[in-house]
Amino acid sequence: MLTHLFRLLGSLKIFLPITTLALLVLIPVNVSGGTLLDLRKEVVFSDIDKLSISNVSPGSNRFFIHLLMAYVFTFWVCFMLYKEYSNVAFMRLHFLASQKRCADHFTVIVRNIPRVSSHSTSETVDEFFRRNHPDHYLGHQPVYNANRYAKLVKQKERLQNWLDYYELKFERHPERRPTRRTGCLGFCGREVDQIDYYRARISELERRMTSERQKILNDPKAVMPVSFVTFDSRWGAAVCAQTQQSKNPTQWLTDWAPEPRDVYWQNLAIPFFSLSIRRFLMSVAVFALVFFYMIPIAFVQSLANLEGLEKVAPFLKPVIEAHVVKSFLQGFLPGLALKIFLYILPTVLLIMSKVEGYVSLSSLERRTASKYYYFMLVNVFLGSIIAGTAFEQLYSFLHQPPTQIPRTIGVAIPMKATFFMTYVMVDGWAGIANEILRVKALVIYHLKNMFIVKTERDRDRAMDPGSIGLGENLPSLQLYFLLGLVYAVVTPLLLPFIIVFFAFAFLVYRHQLQIINVYNQEYESAAAFWPQVHSRIIASLLISHVTLFGLMSTKEAAYSTPLLIFLPLLTIWFHKYCKSRFEPAFRKYPLEEAMAKDTMEHASEPNLNLESFLANAYLHPIFRLFEEAGKEEETVEVRIDKAEKQQHRHEEDEAHARSSSQYREEETHFRSTHETHYHHEESHVSRSTQYHEGIHVRSDTDSPSPPHFVYHYDIQQ
Repeated sequence: MLTHLFRLLGSLKIFLPITTLALLVLIPVNVSGGTLLDLRKEVVFSDIDKLSISNVSPGSNRFFIHLLMAYVFTFWVCFMLYKEYSNVAFMRLHFLASQKRCADHFTVIVRNIPRVSSHSTSETVDEFFRRNHPDHYLGHQPVYNANRYAKLVKQKERLQNWLDYYELKFERHPERRPTRRTGCLGFCGREVDQIDYYRARISELERRMTSERQKILNDPKAVMPVSFVTFDSRWGAAVCAQTQQSKNPTQWLTDWAPEPRDVYWQNLAIPFFSLSIRRFLMSVAVFALVFFYMIPIAFVQSLANLEGLEKVAPFLKPVIEAHVVKSFLQGFLPGLALKIFLYILPTVLLIMSKVEGYVSLSSLERRTASKYYYFMLVNVFLGSIIAGTAFEQLYSFLHQPPTQIPRTIGVAIPMKATFFMTYVMVDGWAGIANEILRVKALVIYHLKNMFIVKTERDRDRAMDPGSIGLGENLPSLQLYFLLGLVYAVVTPLLLPFIIVFFAFAFLVYRHQLQIINVYNQEYESAAAFWPQVHSRIIASLLISHVTLFGLMSTKEAAYSTPLLIFLPLLTIWFHKYCKSRFEPAFRKYPLEEAMAKDTMEHASEPNLNLESFLANAYLHPIFRLFEEAGKEEETVEVRIDKAEKQQHRHEEDEAHARSSSQYREEETHFRSTHETHYHHEESHVSRSTQYHEGIHVRSDTDSPSPPHFVYHYDIQQ
């Protein structure tokens, strides 16, 4: 699952040569331009801007050097991308070939199963696959709509947690039982015993759960038109998963089943016909989210250059000129505020992805990563450039001819490199340091421990380290890749900041993943994210080409600018070639590999029983809960039975000891007096023998026994 992350961190191999060339070639060319000194009355710039392409005079032949470097950088990136794509595809196939036997290798998920009035869904699936896949079909596992039952289970867990808390509290302070009021927020209403109150609520909830459970098992409508179909070979599963099953292309839709721990069961209950509507509505919602986030981000970016703001609002000059305020607002606040805005975003985007109806956790993370990348592209990158340029150059726009505005924009775009340097330091460098310290996880744990944790179960949940969070981390890494490629030719001084970030990121994640293994792995994707990563890097290349083309067109570089047209065309052709050459390895499983794996497995394990291996692999969680509940009841019964047996054995030994002692006394008395009647001796001898053999036989001559002892033996009979 994490191969693509290491490969992305391996972008050091891409940026080190680019940084070396840019610093040695482009910075001397830019510094010697000197055009910003001639425009110091028209635009606001800093010393860093003198190292950018903005410092090259319009119409200069120096732009041919920038053009040449753009081609060199593009070819180098494409060459490294080809090597990485080839290596990752090979590693994926090698991993699948050497992977241990897993249930998802033999299982296909079937969706939009048609309803047949004369058959149940299970019978329809069984009949269809016996007819169309007679040689390899093994069985199927129907999917039940148990979402309501799952809510009841969560509610019971919450109530049980409160009950455990108050029972522990009562054990610590037995002099007083905990009480509460049943009214609003516990401030009004009838006062009740907490322990009895939660026991009664749990008992009532268990009755509701039993009713809901029976409803699920007995109601045919609870069976969803989705099923996990298993085959007796990988080859048979591959044929089914990668072919069309019906002449109606909207029915009997098959795909590889996610591994059992990767299944997001709640979304399996969503009707298939509603998925398109859900995804359209979520696309509109994402667009609206991106749009409304532009408002606070635009304001934050206006603080990046306070000199430009002073020209628009002179009355703020006394406050802005204060050294502490100016340093904080201009150097630290923009990046920090932007990071706070982005902090809550991944959770919102994940909820949107769940609403879209994807049925695996890996798909949810991929969709969340895509949404997050688009958001960061529009708001962090484009939004920062547009908003920052508008505020910084507002004074110039109001005091120059309209024909000069495109030129002003072209000069001002690379000036945002200063902000992005700050952003990389605040978000990138500090973020990597925070990752290795796990400050966020530590703070969240202590907050939960302070306000939420009541029992040891709560503490275990609070200490869960969580997963690596690819939906949030991948877009951030891709944003830094975008910044590096866009500013490689425009402002090369940004590249060392990118290099430092990737170097620290590689060391930190290597430490976290390979050395101490700090994250929980929720699923294994076998590098399924890599095609998405490759596409994002290609998009970054295209954006860098368009940005450079627009910038040079304002620089009156009439001879060099048209030559840039070939760069995006070559990049698109390269992307299509890689897509056709390598992406099938990430979308389909070769039949050749499947057959080879099956043949090898049959040779090594000729008596393998796949039916038992796959029987409960995709069992719905509701049935696992049934089994666990049954095991708990069985465990309680076994404990009670063991306790009864131990009590029975103890009482039996005591009775045997008493009867033996009594027999010895009677025998001694018989030998000493010789006056004891024969029937008296016989009765006691027989009683001793009966207790010794563990059998209780009632007779009129028996003396009365303790009720529990007699009751126990009656049960034993």
